[in-house]
Amino acid sequence: MPFARIAAVLLSFLALLGWSVVPASAQSILRDAETEALLKDMAKPLITAAGLNPNHVDIVLINDSSVNAFVAGGQAVYVNSGLINQADTAAEVQGVIAHELGHVTGGHAVLNQGARPASNISILSLLLGAAAAAAGAGEAAMGVIMAGQQAAMGKYLAYNRSQEASADAAGAQYLSAAGISGRGSLEFFKKLQNLEFRYGYRPQSGDEFYSTHPLTGDRIQTLQDVYEKDPAWTRPDDPKIQQRFVRIKAKLFGYLAEPRDVFRIYPETDNSVPAHYARAYAYHRQSQLDRARAETDALLAVNAADPYFLELRGQILLESGQAAEALVPLRKATELTGYQPLIATLFGHALIATEDQAHLAEAQTVLKNAVARDRENPFAWYQLGAIYAANGDMPRARLASAEQQSLTGQMDAALRSAQAAEAGLPSGSPDWLRAQDIEMQARAELERKKRR
Repeated sequence: MPFARIAAVLLSFLALLGWSVVPASAQSILRDAETEALLKDMAKPLITAAGLNPNHVDIVLINDSSVNAFVAGGQAVYVNSGLINQADTAAEVQGVIAHELGHVTGGHAVLNQGARPASNISILSLLLGAAAAAAGAGEAAMGVIMAGQQAAMGKYLAYNRSQEASADAAGAQYLSAAGISGRGSLEFFKKLQNLEFRYGYRPQSGDEFYSTHPLTGDRIQTLQDVYEKDPAWTRPDDPKIQQRFVRIKAKLFGYLAEPRDVFRIYPETDNSVPAHYARAYAYHRQSQLDRARAETDALLAVNAADPYFLELRGQILLESGQAAEALVPLRKATELTGYQPLIATLFGHALIATEDQAHLAEAQTVLKNAVARDRENPFAWYQLGAIYAANGDMPRARLASAEQQSLTGQMDAALRSAQAAEAGLPSGSPDWLRAQDIEMQARAELERKKRR
């Protein structure tokens, strides 16, 4: 495939970068460097208080407008975008995270009897199904997407009342140990109760999650009694965390909400950083590039060295067909964040999109660094494979394809790609061993599917 055609194909999938999202037709993971950094900082003291390793627990943002958070086995807490939108403070979200960590430490997802009929749900089944479509595997992409269907999720996430009470108590303990007031937790649970009153609590048949999570007055009163006795009750919220949260909330709203709603909540008369952020995304989605760039100009006037403002500027330039101009802000953003994998992937994509052969070597270096630090990024593997192919290194191109295909559930294709990579790689080399690992993983998964 000629390099110019490779660049054109990659450019058509730029929507995966900056914010990275699976099509909204199903529950899907949203990935953004700034948001992930904030959620990590918000959760770290709580994870430590829970006796877990912060490096081994993920806080994952889900593209779902419902006000919810959940765990689904392993050490990961999933937070819906609707919850972020509903919360007014970072402390409210921290209260929810503390509660869900109570489910993690209590092993409730493992003990959950609904797990077996929903066994197809996993972080990898949710992760970037669009990358399968990017590779031309429409059926595989749909299979990835459908793995997150709501009916199965409801069964998987159902907890009994004793487990909910246990998670409440554990969450209060973790907030206390982290020195975080329970006011935010209580305020958010009261919001959920108000939503139930406003819209009417009518759990439907098969909707186990909602029917087993009643926010009764007694439950809230119990929490209030616990929180008010805690020494941290009167402690003020962290102002820096709150400032970052307000900014992230606006960014997420600008990215997901209807532009007319964005402009209503953040009118042109609002010159705050969150408002500029939200409007930049909304104008960009409307292809009003001059206005989107004006909003990023305003952000950079506040702080010209903010890596996330630079990332947004670069993304807008890149998606408006100005890849060469996008290199300056994206290179700076990548360097300022220490080559954060998501931002580095966007930078690598911009290097490729210039269609300048002189940028291929740098793009390869940047993307190899990105996948080394975040292996579960199918689009980064896809781009890296395209570079290998453009350079005539077909064994490593096939290995990169095998990585991308295994992440998106295309196990038949991953098996073939891994076998082809093994045939062309030096026997016993690290890449050859990795190809063997993917081959064995793909074979095992295909066998499991046969037995179902």
